[in-house]
Amino acid sequence: MAPTSTIHFGTDGWRAVIADDFTYENLRRVADAAGRVFSQDHPGGLVLVGFDTRFEAGSFAAAAAEVLASHGLRVKLSDRYLPTPALCWAVAHDDDAIGGVMLTASHNPAPYLGFKLRMEDGGASPVAFTQRVEAALLDAAPDDRGTFETVDLVGPYLTALKAFVNADAIAASGLHVVVDPLYGAGQSYLAETLRSLGVTVTEIHHELNPGFGGLHPEPIPPHIDEARDLVRTQGLDAAFITDGDADRIGAADRTGAFVNPHRIIALVTRHLVEDRGMTGRIVKTLSTSVLVDRLAAHLGLEVVTTPVGFKWIYEEMVKGGVLLGGEESGGIGIPAHVRERDGLLMALLLAEMMGQRGQGLAELVDDLIAVTGPMEYGRIDLRLDTATVARFVASIPALAPASLAGLEVREVIRADGIKFLLPDDAWLLMRTSGTEPLVRIYAEASSAGVVDDLLAEGKTLATGV
Repeated sequence: MAPTSTIHFGTDGWRAVIADDFTYENLRRVADAAGRVFSQDHPGGLVLVGFDTRFEAGSFAAAAAEVLASHGLRVKLSDRYLPTPALCWAVAHDDDAIGGVMLTASHNPAPYLGFKLRMEDGGASPVAFTQRVEAALLDAAPDDRGTFETVDLVGPYLTALKAFVNADAIAASGLHVVVDPLYGAGQSYLAETLRSLGVTVTEIHHELNPGFGGLHPEPIPPHIDEARDLVRTQGLDAAFITDGDADRIGAADRTGAFVNPHRIIALVTRHLVEDRGMTGRIVKTLSTSVLVDRLAAHLGLEVVTTPVGFKWIYEEMVKGGVLLGGEESGGIGIPAHVRERDGLLMALLLAEMMGQRGQGLAELVDDLIAVTGPMEYGRIDLRLDTATVARFVASIPALAPASLAGLEVREVIRADGIKFLLPDDAWLLMRTSGTEPLVRIYAEASSAGVVDDLLAEGKTLATGV
């Protein structure tokens, strides 16, 4: 029998359009392959399963749990939707757990669902593990079913979040913030945690809506414009926005200005080092701002740069000595908490920093830029036909422009796409997405005008027009 579709694990798991490639048949094939690999390594081990707020995610999760259990594994399924970091924390803090499965498509549009694998420490599955799962895929779904237990995986995680932060500093801040979970798995959890710590919260987009109300659940403009407008028009202190499975963070200051993930990475790093006395290596992806490098140099910290995808940051975390890992898309993790991104924790730490320093986000960013110097950043996502994407990928080995936007190309890095290094720390990166049929173009320079020019050059290189 021929396989019903090609299944491939991308940047973080397998994702596909519901009822197209993401069917019960294919889900059971993937769960079967994962179950066989988990059981080979840890016969009879415990696997935790969670799900987000997408269409039928809970039902798909139950189907995966049955198949996993058929391999002799003990399986516990979350009794409600939950953030991916909650599942990861639960796996990491259960001595019996040998891994986890999360049914989520993270920041992808509403029609998508996905299957994320997590290791016994809660971290993302390394490439070698997902390759074994892909190799174990059979052409047809199994008929065997096992039994599983339904448990609370959320409550202990929320308790741990509050224990990680300085509750007194947050309570004393007197903050009134907007929380926007973008209809995702952070809904109610972040807002209620902040309220329990003395913060006044206005929460929007916090009801179950598998279509996400037409929003794209990624915490960047324009998807967060309603939260930004609410902060500005009501005179509130900040907005905290999480993505579809709440492992990513976006923010806005009291003026409604977007505080991008690069600046959040730098702010949280500075807070951990200067206010909490912590230290360690900083790990960032290829698409993340040089602001992080500049701040790290100021603080005397080592920076390690990886390809795009938190699984590469996770592999550095496993080596030890990492203070924080962060990526351009808003995924930021602190291994002292769990070796995974956590949008809820990042929001709490920003609130803690505001409370301890007595400053708003705008002032904190101004102080940061005074240390690092200014840099502006931009990204565009091109949804292109398959032939155009293939032509772009084929062209990468030969792409060698002498200049871009009037700036000399000083170095070319052909890893995870192609990145051009330019004078004064400016750069342009082009790469295909690991989760959607897109070519992503990223640029950074000291002025927004140069960023726009670089993005335009990148678009021409990617499309040929």
